Amino acid sequence: MGGASRTLPKVAMLMGGPSAEREVSLSTGRECAGALRGEGYEVVEVDAGPDLVAQLQDIKPDVVFNALHGRWGEDGCVQGILEWMRIPYTHSGVLASALAMDKERSKATYRTAGLPVVDSVIAAKDEVMARHVIAPPYVVKPNNEGSSVGIYIVHEAANSPPQLSQEMPAQVMVETYAPGRELTVTVMGERALCVTDIITDGWYDYEAKYADGGSRHVLPAEVPEEITQLCLDYAIRAHDVLGCRGLSRTDFRWDEARGTDGLILLETNTQPGMTPTSLTPEQAQHCGLSFGQLCAWLVEDASCER
Repeated sequence: MGGASRTLPKVAMLMGGPSAEREVSLSTGRECAGALRGEGYEVVEVDAGPDLVAQLQDIKPDVVFNALHGRWGEDGCVQGILEWMRIPYTHSGVLASALAMDKERSKATYRTAGLPVVDSVIAAKDEVMARHVIAPPYVVKPNNEGSSVGIYIVHEAANSPPQLSQEMPAQVMVETYAPGRELTVTVMGERALCVTDIITDGWYDYEAKYADGGSRHVLPAEVPEEITQLCLDYAIRAHDVLGCRGLSRTDFRWDEARGTDGLILLETNTQPGMTPTSLTPEQAQHCGLSFGQLCAWLVEDASCER
């Protein structure tokens, strides 16, 4: 006779939340919840708000699947709550989440590991609108948002500094513009999956990331083998030096004219998007892992130890 089948853990799917990436998170959460139900899991969807602790105490999940994006859900805050409650959760822990979300500090961490990044400064929003704080071309963005929220590109021929929206924080990151192709690599556990080349008509902005037809993904990327290997190596090293767990996705720019010297690491996302147009599920599928299997792997990898 066969052995008894294992009872699958009850999963609370954290989604929504108060960040600028709420809609992306809701899409991610719905997709992941549906995929896990298809794998046989009981899933309770939770729109994470101020009553999160009470909600989780009522649900009593075995595991939390963190499908939140942006501040609070991705920067170590909710991870701290879950560790205090001793509920295993998916993706990275408190320190790695906080570090990766802080673009300037994560870049300093990359430098200690010998990973190539562009120069940048943190400056007051008023100062950035008053003068060029570094020589153009450069990029202005919040230091702790994702999904290309609040990105300004100042071109080389720009006569005046950018006029930033009221929604931009009082302190912003200003970094040297890195030209070239947009490449990305997902790390799953200790394995780098593959390199995707992201092709758009312009900047890979919020619309290009999440709208149907907003971008075209070529995987594996049609780049020289040495660039492929460097991307895979850099992504694993970034994952490790930040202390990531589960999935991460590291983004690059590659200036073909400069060969290997033209490969620049932009940032690491500790909770990659899992929407129908997202990069990480595509890379997993390319490696033979269905969307449901990927979500199930994250649940089984969940922990509250780091």
